[in-house]
Amino acid sequence: MANTMHNKSILLGKRILLGISGGIAAYKAADLVRRLKDRGAEVRVILTPAASEFITPLTLQALSGNPVGQSLLDPAAEAAMGHIELARWADLILVAPASADVIARITHGMANDLLTTCILACAAPLAVAPAMNQQMYKNIATQNNLATLISREIHILGPAAGEQACGDVGPGRMLEPLQIVDAVIDIFANTAQASAENAKPLAGSSFVITAGPTREAIDPVRFISNHSSGKMGFALAQAAADLGATVTLISGPVQLTTPQGVRRIDVVTAEEMHQAALNEAQNHHIFIGCAAVADYRVAEVSTQKIKKTDDTDDMQLRLVKNPDIIASVAALTQNRPFTVGFAAETEQVEHYARLKLAKKNLNLICANDVSVPNQGFNADQNALTVYSATQVFQLPLQSKTALSNALISLIYEQFQHEKSH
Repeated sequence: MANTMHNKSILLGKRILLGISGGIAAYKAADLVRRLKDRGAEVRVILTPAASEFITPLTLQALSGNPVGQSLLDPAAEAAMGHIELARWADLILVAPASADVIARITHGMANDLLTTCILACAAPLAVAPAMNQQMYKNIATQNNLATLISREIHILGPAAGEQACGDVGPGRMLEPLQIVDAVIDIFANTAQASAENAKPLAGSSFVITAGPTREAIDPVRFISNHSSGKMGFALAQAAADLGATVTLISGPVQLTTPQGVRRIDVVTAEEMHQAALNEAQNHHIFIGCAAVADYRVAEVSTQKIKKTDDTDDMQLRLVKNPDIIASVAALTQNRPFTVGFAAETEQVEHYARLKLAKKNLNLICANDVSVPNQGFNADQNALTVYSATQVFQLPLQSKTALSNALISLIYEQFQHEKSH
């Protein structure tokens, strides 16, 4: 959390547009406005129609010192394009409380009220403090929406867990106003720090990153694959590109949008990924093998769909090994890139990671325990332990976006260290 000096000064003069959506936690918004104002922030408030059932515009106007926005179609405000002016005015949009409904509408880019229209029209950072029933929060639709927002680098503040107004106990309580204020201070502090540093520290470097699963055909309708979503590899590609690197992403079949500024090569099978990796590796400084490549493929792929028969209860497939992509890249004798592998294990993680590091002649290996619930495959967060021949680096559980930024920085630092020696 932010330090005492930041508490006193960093919000001074900052313009915060507070969006309040419908929910019992809306009553906390009055205190939140007061706390932000106490620290020198300018605050303007937008109420959704549902929020005005819980807290009055007059209260918020008195506390903020500014008129409260409610209607997108207010003739007086829109005569001067009020929603665009609000969007341009804000240094930060903070939605607190953020109901499941408003989170869904933000995720899908809707602009059907004043708040969501301002969000869509605003280039400033967006922070969202979820507040809802614990079951609504746990629902897969809400979790997918929050994951999408995280992937867009939208700040998710909380929620807390505990007893709820409905009597349930669990995650979904809005953070307390002072906790939200501290989080807002951190957002501005981190933004200021990022602006003060070199924005493109990886400019001039180039990465090849493999991501996602491969699919090995059995017949025209069936295949062997795995649970990799590709999220980690795509997050790494975005992080490297954001830091100024030239990035080529070799992706297996996934349902993900190409990261901005990244060149993408789509493949399906391990053999296709192997060929693409060898074609690209010698032209780049760093190779990261993040894909979950199938170890085996079917020796003889049927040209027709294999039919189920009544005279047998089993079917035998003969499998042959796929080429080892990361080992092939690490074995290059000319223009070999700094080579980083991944080890997704379910047991003896360190043992197997170190074996792969040595056997495949890698510079680094990133190990994660995919047996741990809610991390690794198909999850939006992960934790890694990174091994070199002589060092160990711990990257704790965090969003894959945050983890990717930390990992790319670590990889580049080790690449530079090795190059200098």
